[in-house]
Amino acid sequence: MMAAYRTAMSIENDHNCISPGELQETTRLNIEKYGLQVIMVSSTGYLPSFAYSIGLWQNYNHPEIICFGLSNDLGHAIINDVAAIIKQGERIDTGKEYDDIFNASRAAFLPVAPAGVGDYFNAAINYYGHHDFPALQLVWTDRNDRFPWEEDFEEVFIYKQPLLDRNMNFKFREPKNLTAFTSRQWLEDGKPILYVVHENDGDWQFVTGDELASDDIRIVALEQLVLRDETLNEVFDLDYGEDAERDFIGGPWTRKKVEYNDEE
Repeated sequence: MMAAYRTAMSIENDHNCISPGELQETTRLNIEKYGLQVIMVSSTGYLPSFAYSIGLWQNYNHPEIICFGLSNDLGHAIINDVAAIIKQGERIDTGKEYDDIFNASRAAFLPVAPAGVGDYFNAAINYYGHHDFPALQLVWTDRNDRFPWEEDFEEVFIYKQPLLDRNMNFKFREPKNLTAFTSRQWLEDGKPILYVVHENDGDWQFVTGDELASDDIRIVALEQLVLRDETLNEVFDLDYGEDAERDFIGGPWTRKKVEYNDEE
């Protein structure tokens, strides 16, 4: 076992290679041995990678830690580095900047909103049996050492690390004024959105489930849809080429890959 892995074993969260039961048992054993478990979720075409801890709340009465947009190896190492600080009895402060976590750049921590815990800490929620545990987000700076909330932060990195202390009423990674496709039945007749598609080219479609004619299509800002129906935030993480369907507002979403007709 490499030395970098002696603080806490890591698990890459690949749902195709480990069952929830196996993941929970492995997590329990590693927390007993190392004090915490590091979960790493690889990036997709749409969503950034992220890594988070499990066990800091249980063993050290300290919020769990999450960080976005890093490689798996670096994410694992950074979570372990922060855990080492906590194990020495120091508590991470959201009111200060840290210059000893990354080389030649600053880091800061933000409190994760409860909704953010529910969105990203799935394995921790399964382990604890609830989502009422605190968490902090480690935020890194761009190549000019600016944080996302500072002026002239590099645009290329804006969506690499969503800020989980804010914007919980609009979770989509795109700008609020992004053009989205919907239907006359929703916009004018007030019917609920029951079917959502995130196209391979990045377009979003939100429709009611009615059979549509070409003159039924309407174009609105993405924010307009969410303002009318906040439950659409539940599908903010649909990857490119995925769709989601439900029977009523507030009902569970069924997700799947879109099957495209090559002749279309």
